[in-house]
This record gives sequence, structure tokens and C-alpha cells, in this order.
Amino acid sequence: MDTLAFDSDDLAETEAFFSQAYARMRIGSGTPGGNRAQLIRHATDRVSTDELDLRFDMDYSVTPLGRICLCVVHDGTIEDHAFHGVRDDFGPGDVVCFAPPELPYSGRIRQARYNITMLDPDLLTQVADLAPRSRPEPVRLTGHRPHSPAAAEHLKCTITRLQTVLAEPDLARQALVVSTLTQHLAASVLAAFPTTAQTDPTGSDRADAGPAALRRATAYIDDHADADITLADMAAAAHVTIRTLQYAFRRHLDTTPLGYLRQVRLTHAHHDLRSADPDGDVTVTEIAARWGFHHPGRFAALYREAYGRTPRTTLRQNAR
Repeated sequence: MDTLAFDSDDLAETEAFFSQAYARMRIGSGTPGGNRAQLIRHATDRVSTDELDLRFDMDYSVTPLGRICLCVVHDGTIEDHAFHGVRDDFGPGDVVCFAPPELPYSGRIRQARYNITMLDPDLLTQVADLAPRSRPEPVRLTGHRPHSPAAAEHLKCTITRLQTVLAEPDLARQALVVSTLTQHLAASVLAAFPTTAQTDPTGSDRADAGPAALRRATAYIDDHADADITLADMAAAAHVTIRTLQYAFRRHLDTTPLGYLRQVRLTHAHHDLRSADPDGDVTVTEIAARWGFHHPGRFAALYREAYGRTPRTTLRQNAR
């Protein structure tokens, strides 16, 4: 995980930095006497989240990023944002996709504080419909605004959770935590925006979603729960599409593949809590993170629902 910080009031320096951090761009200032720009980035190889504070009015013209670029506006406004026939203004609370990865865009930022989250476009294909041993068309967003306020709020919450984890070094080093949140971000993007992905099961999906496919998938998950696995990995192991995989789990187990994975990892965490060295200094938070649970409160709630007691109680009883 990488962390990057920038703070400058030199416009040329800011342009050079932004061109390196994002894509080649030209910027201009409409605020005489002050061009303060600040950025803090936390990033993995597939996703990054930036907090920016621009204390001046900045025009921008950006070449294609090659990544999905989400923006959440905290304060200020972004005006005349344009790409390929689209022109829009964004204000506090808005969450938008700046432009398709292959298109340039331009606009004007008016003394704004905002978040930029970028992710590899392939992540959308990996958590959407994917046929094994084929070359499907990449999943694309077909709109730049979420289709409902509820979807927008859910996406903003996901971005905030990811940002919190990446900013915490101990959590950011936990591969399963980061992987789980990265997949959740991609799924939240798919749920928030109109896309080319087909989500309803077809007749073929229903025919393929039998017990044999489910057994292959659950066996793979059981054997690889400690690894960074994706929906695409599970589907490939079961020899079905992701859509078929999701339908099989819903039909036979009344859960999702990721829900089943979470339960398997919860079982492993329970075993680790019971097996912890009474004289050691292991904590509930450490064991939870080891199995991909980044939020202690959420982990405790899931654990109590499954085992009728708190994880701390299990750890303490073992230490007696």
C-alpha cells in the first residue's frame, strides 16, 4: 500500500504533480494571489482514494485516465464538467463518475474539497457476469450519475470505509481486508450506476446452477478461504458464469457466494479465537483482520449472531 502527500501553492508544480498522479492535464487558475492545492492519497495496485483541497478556482482539461474515476464532493462546486456530449455541475454531497476510462474530460473546480477514488475497470467485469474460458466484453458504465439517492449513499459509505482502511497501516497490510473491500467497491459501483452488465439469470443460468456446480464452488471456497479470491475465481472453479454462481447460491443456500465466504471466514476466526495462546497478546481485532473483517463492531455483531456470545468472551474464556 502506498501513501502520497502533496501541498503547494505553485500552479506549475500542481499541474506537473496532477499530470503524474492522474493523467496528462492542463490547469489554469481564476483566483489571483492564491493557488493552494493539497492532496493525500492512499493506494493499492488496483484502487486508490485521494482527498483533495483546492483553495482556488481551477480550470482543468484531462486526457483519458484509463481508470474509473469516482468523485464525491464535500464542499465547493465543480462546474461545466464535460465529456463526449455530457455537461454537468456537481455540488456538496454529489457522487459521480467523471468520465469513461477511455475519454478525456474538462471542467472547472471552484474552491472545492472532494474525494477522488479510482479503480481498475477490470474489477467491474470480475464481479459482474463473466463466462469462463471466453473473452467477454468489458463491463461499462452507461451513465455518470447513480440511478437513485439510496444507491449514491451506499456507494459513498463504501468509499469512506475503503478510505478508512487504506489510511490505517495495520489494516492496509491485511490482504483479505483490502481484497474484500475492493470487491465490495466494484459491486457498489455496479449497483449504483447504469451499466452494460446483465444481472437477471437466464434460462441457461438456471439450468447450470445445479447441486454439482454448487459443490464445486463451496469446495473451492472452503479450501481457499485464507486467500485473496474473487467471484471470478469461484465461478471458474465451478465452471459456470458469475451470474449462474450467484443464482446457485441464492437458490440452494439462500445466500450469496461472498456471503458464504464470509461465513467460512467467520468459522476460521472462531477457531482462532478458541485456539489463541492464553499467554499471548493476540487481540480480537487482529484475528478479525486476519480473516478479512476490517470493522470490529461489524465482526462482533456477526460473531454474536453466529455463536451467541461476543468474540471477546470467547477469547477471555480460552485464556482462563
